[in-house]
Amino acid sequence: MAADRKSAPLRIGLAGIGTVGAGVIEVLRENADIISKHCPRPILVTAVSARDRGRDRGIDLSGIAWVDDAAALAARDDVDVVVEVIGGSEGKAKEVVEKAIAAGKHVVTANKALLAHHGTALALAAEEAEVALAYEAAVAGGIPVIKAMREGLAANRITRVYGILNGTCNYILTQMRETGREFADVLEEAQKLGYAEADPSFDVDGIDAAHKLSILTSVAFGCAVDFAGVRISGIRNVSAMDIAYAEELGFRIKLLGLARQTPGGIEQRVHACMVPAASTIAKVDGVYNAVVTSGNFVGENIAIGRGAGRGPTASAVVADLMDIARDRILPAFSAPAATLARAVQAPVGQRVGSYYLRLMVVDKPGVIAEIAGVMRDENVSLESMIQRGRSPDEPVPLVFTTHETTEAAIARVAARLDEIKSVLEPAHLLPIETLE
Repeated sequence: MAADRKSAPLRIGLAGIGTVGAGVIEVLRENADIISKHCPRPILVTAVSARDRGRDRGIDLSGIAWVDDAAALAARDDVDVVVEVIGGSEGKAKEVVEKAIAAGKHVVTANKALLAHHGTALALAAEEAEVALAYEAAVAGGIPVIKAMREGLAANRITRVYGILNGTCNYILTQMRETGREFADVLEEAQKLGYAEADPSFDVDGIDAAHKLSILTSVAFGCAVDFAGVRISGIRNVSAMDIAYAEELGFRIKLLGLARQTPGGIEQRVHACMVPAASTIAKVDGVYNAVVTSGNFVGENIAIGRGAGRGPTASAVVADLMDIARDRILPAFSAPAATLARAVQAPVGQRVGSYYLRLMVVDKPGVIAEIAGVMRDENVSLESMIQRGRSPDEPVPLVFTTHETTEAAIARVAARLDEIKSVLEPAHLLPIETLE
């Protein structure tokens, strides 16, 4: 009987037939010959579920059972694996995954929000049920970063993982740099092109990247998934002026997700920051993602590719299905779920590094001296200053970069500068990540 099971088809119940779900069916069909060379078992979609049964998805669903309630896929005798590509951290997606695990079905998901909020509990349930919880598609789309960290880098102590984790933000920042346009204008274009949602908040406010970062942190450091521990800011306040000054100073602005081990604990943050223009990460443009890991023996590894979209995400889902077909079942977050304790988070304000600071000021004598006095009082040392032109009637920019200081100190500087009458706008502040 065991031999029969190992050669019998791996039967898939697909919850969600949107862009990714349809892509999964397409990959399984178009690349069936390639997949069969690597798998001892055929992989077949036997049942599907979606909200709109009549919608034309551009794929032939004949011969596949339709299930009105996606959660009912878990109870079907002709389903071995439930693939969840519905999305969302609660509601139907969570119900589908929980019921599948409880019914002893393997789960493959592309749902980063679900894993960011419930990943540790789901991993524990999956291990108790002796089923897989696989999610390569949830982070960085078609880039096999989870597999690389969990398997290829398993012998290393990871000290840092960071990257460009949201293609929408990367596209917007790239277009702003290349065209000189402002954020709102480029965002509108991205929405028309389908790179940004009608409500872009999850992307541009950093939440999507934070979901992915919290998962990467768990895999990298063997700790519980802690989305609440991620400090999050987005790109809404990045201006074309800041991007131009970054170029002049030898930097580019990127939205990075970054997790690193510090003396005070694990630091997790998503923020717009300046990175050296000569660095590899600075040259990753458009809708591409990149993930960099640093291990104590392997050194630095970087993976670059498409982080979203039908093909790349579906490819990652099918790769997880192929692992299950080979009976390769690993702990979801590299370490057994029962050992995933909540990590100590680095205290707020203790980041040490350089900063970019731009002020819009009244152009009159004494302004620079007043600003310098605030920085002196907070023990913040300047590395460079840019001041050009004079305009008594209009605000003019003053741009500074600092030597290394603490986040708490630069925050105090910004707060005090906002109280100076000659400073006409809140301080524009960006951390500089040297990536060394």
